[in-house]
Amino acid sequence: MTLIQRYLFRQIALPAVAACSALVGIGLLSQSLEQLELIVERGQSLATMGFLTLLAVPLLVSVILPIGLFVGALIALTRLQREQELTAAFASGMSRWAVIAPALRIATIVMLLALFSNLFLQPWAQRTARETAFAIRTDLAALLVQEGQFVQGPDGLTVYVQQIEQNGLLKNLFVYLEDGDKVRTWDAAEARFEQMDGRPYLVLLNGSAQEYSSRGVLDQLSFNRLPFDLSPFTETTERIRYKPADMWLTQLMNPNADDLRAATHGELAAEGHARLSSPLYALTAMAMALAAILGGGFSRTGYSLRIAKAGAAFLVVRVMGYGLTAASAWNGGLNILQYVVPAVAAFLALRLLFRDVRKRRGAFTGLGRRLKARFA
Repeated sequence: MTLIQRYLFRQIALPAVAACSALVGIGLLSQSLEQLELIVERGQSLATMGFLTLLAVPLLVSVILPIGLFVGALIALTRLQREQELTAAFASGMSRWAVIAPALRIATIVMLLALFSNLFLQPWAQRTARETAFAIRTDLAALLVQEGQFVQGPDGLTVYVQQIEQNGLLKNLFVYLEDGDKVRTWDAAEARFEQMDGRPYLVLLNGSAQEYSSRGVLDQLSFNRLPFDLSPFTETTERIRYKPADMWLTQLMNPNADDLRAATHGELAAEGHARLSSPLYALTAMAMALAAILGGGFSRTGYSLRIAKAGAAFLVVRVMGYGLTAASAWNGGLNILQYVVPAVAAFLALRLLFRDVRKRRGAFTGLGRRLKARFA
């Protein structure tokens, strides 16, 4: 790239990165609000909530990158045109292709990043989030403990905790277990969850245990430390059910019997083609932004109307893309349109951009001929 092209690259890239970052921040904020349930109802830590929130970023990227690129490019190009820096570039002898080349390079980089995210980061992040959420949902050990409440678990188990400290220490705990004709109770001044040999234990500290049988015999003992095995109460037959957004591209295009339990063959294929085609909307966004600013003459009053038209056109094209993804699940022949729509939209935007140049060149040529004929 020439010096001017490097300058244009920086001037367009920085607003695009800022716009994408702002949109990602808004998306993360909405995701974090949804994850508050983990703290309020599931007793998880802020670290777990933050981890699950960050895992949602790759899924947001495919939606946010084209929009952020479109907004950032419009901001940068509007400023460059208003301050006549683009006019100066043309006056220096640069062709229109040379001027828009930095913008198209940025669009290409965004396309590659979106494709990498769709093919690798998104399925990994979604599967990890699904597995973490499944572990939290089936973690009966955490569900058994709620401050100030008697919580009934399976197989006649009841647990009460008076206070839960921030470091996870349980204060004044009471455990009740009814096993056939026997009733057992444990009370402890303190307790803590621990893992021993991969099994969950509730370690009771400084307490006593009582056992009352149907024969009317009461046995009691005191202890300083007593591990209470929770594994008999935490066994589950549930399995993780992955959704199409969690699957790798090979699974979507060539699903096995387990994959087809999540969705039909058509839905999986539509998701796979959507991941491959959605990066094309970055090129569409940049082409429409260029057409909005450079597709007409210089205007001192601004480019609000042209920007509004370009924004409406991009919105229509993107909504069409989502509609085609949904329709392709029922008609596989429509999958090709997931690639055609963004490609054709980008081509038409660039054609509009260069058609304006040809019109102005024709007008200048005609004016020159008339002036020559008049003064000849």
